[in-house]
Amino acid sequence: MPVNLPTNLLRSFVAIVDTGSMLNASEQVYVTQSALSLQIKRLEELVQQALFVRDGRKLTLTGPGNVLLDYSRRVLNLHDEAVAAVSTHQFAGPVRIGMVQDFADTLLTGLLSTFSALHPEAQIFARVAGTAELQTLLERRHLDVILGFSGSNDPGAIVTAPMQWYGAHDLTRKAVLPLAVIEQPCRFREAAIRTLEHADIPYRIAVETPNLSTLKAAVQAGLAVTARTHLFLRDLDAIESNTLPALPQVACVVETHDALTAAAERLAELTRRLIRDL
Repeated sequence: MPVNLPTNLLRSFVAIVDTGSMLNASEQVYVTQSALSLQIKRLEELVQQALFVRDGRKLTLTGPGNVLLDYSRRVLNLHDEAVAAVSTHQFAGPVRIGMVQDFADTLLTGLLSTFSALHPEAQIFARVAGTAELQTLLERRHLDVILGFSGSNDPGAIVTAPMQWYGAHDLTRKAVLPLAVIEQPCRFREAAIRTLEHADIPYRIAVETPNLSTLKAAVQAGLAVTARTHLFLRDLDAIESNTLPALPQVACVVETHDALTAAAERLAELTRRLIRDL
């Protein structure tokens, strides 16, 4: 009797190779590390070959593992093509999207509800983080679509908008300007500090937080000024443009990896459309 290799075992095997560890792979295929380890053990039993050489936490492919990897990719590609061909317009996830907090507060509810209404069978995984972290997750194929910020000259920009200063106008008269910023890395933080230093305006970081809602609360309480964009910060008062130096523009970008499922393609399309309508 021929040996049948379940596609979920092959998918987990490929995920471990692509992500470099059991931990990262478990996040990608949505199983625990212990379950993932059992899957690989089962796959090794089926092919009667060791697929990895284990050195502590480091996993290195054996010769048979390298051979199986190539076939696994081909099998999974054909499998996914077959599913897409048979179930046209039937989107059964998971679809994985990541976005920065600004977009999450403004767009996430509408985007997910629209996608869910069109494709109720799809499973959606959403991650909120900084643009740099999201790009790393995209490179590791932990996410399918990401929505973040970039420089105004980015060729992939969907929308470009100016950064603005927000906060109580009286704070601009202080000898040292109190500043509210998101923790590094943050494009708005870097732009605000660089602009103030270039204009020789003394400042101090009065509030530093990883959370956008905390930053907004600090600005609303009159503790500090901050730099953001009007696209996502319409509930705060902008400071008059000639009071503080002009800030650069920022671009909204949507990035995807190169092997999207039909469901992820549709989510990326909806995301771009929502950004263009801002």
